[in-house]
Amino acid sequence: MKPAFYTIFALVCFAFNSILCRLALKTDEIDAPSFTVIRLVSGAVALFVIYSFLGKKDAPKGEGNWLSAGFLFAYAICFSFAYLGLTTATGALILFGSVQLTMIIFALVKGERPRGSEWLGLIFAFGGLVYLVFPGLESPPFLNSILMVSAGISWGFYSLRGKGSKNPLADTAGNFLRTVPFVVLIALPFAAQIHLSPKGILLAVLSGAIASGIGYSVWYGALRFHTATRAAVLQLAVPAIAAIGGVVFLAESVSTRLILASLSILGGIGLVILGKR
Repeated sequence: MKPAFYTIFALVCFAFNSILCRLALKTDEIDAPSFTVIRLVSGAVALFVIYSFLGKKDAPKGEGNWLSAGFLFAYAICFSFAYLGLTTATGALILFGSVQLTMIIFALVKGERPRGSEWLGLIFAFGGLVYLVFPGLESPPFLNSILMVSAGISWGFYSLRGKGSKNPLADTAGNFLRTVPFVVLIALPFAAQIHLSPKGILLAVLSGAIASGIGYSVWYGALRFHTATRAAVLQLAVPAIAAIGGVVFLAESVSTRLILASLSILGGIGLVILGKR
C-alpha cells in the first residue's frame, strides 16, 4: 500500500501545482512574480524542515548546484506567467508534454537509437503539441504557450541533472535554497505591481510547501518502487488529474482541441516510453 500511496500523493501534488497557480492568478488574488517568490521560498523552508526532521543537523548548503537552481527558477517563473492566460488542463498538458519531449530529444542527441515505434510516438507527441498551440479559435494564447513550453524544457533539464543524485532530498533542498537570490532579483522590477491577498499568499504557500516541497520529496520516495519506464508513464496521468481539478475547482471547460491534442501527445509519449522496453 505504501508505494501506491506515495505515487498517488505525488502525482496529485504535481497536478495541484497547476490548479493552485491557476486558481490564484485567475481570481487576481496575487501577481505572478509574487506567487513565484512565495512558492519557491516556502518550498525551500519546507524542504529544510523535512531535511532537519530526518536527523540532519546542518542545512543542506553544500548540496545541489547553481545551474540546477537556475533551471528550477526558470521553470517556476515561466510556469507562473504562463498560467495568466492558460487553463489548468492546457497548461499541464503543454508542461508535461514539453518535459517528456525534452528528455526524449536529449536522449536522441546523446546517441540513443530509437525503434520505429519510438519515432512514430515522437511524431505524434510533437504533432499534438503543435496542433494544440497552433493559431485557431480554440487555441490557447501563443505567448503563454511558449512560456509554458519554456517551463517544461527547464524542468526537463532540471530532471536530467538530478537523475544521478546520490542524495535527492538534500540536493532538492539545496537547489530550492539557491533560488532565493533569483526570486529577489526578479521581484524588484515588478515591485510597483505587487498585489497580494491572504488567499493568494495561502495558495502560493500550499503550492510551494506541499505541492512542490513535500510532493517532490514523496516522489523521490516513490521512485524506489518503480522502474524508469513505469515512472515516466505514471506522470502522463498528471494532465488528466489537472483537467479534472480545473473543471471541479475553476469551472473550466474541456475543448475538442484539448481532447484531440491530449490523445496525440500522451499517446505518442506512451509509444516512445513503451518502445524503449
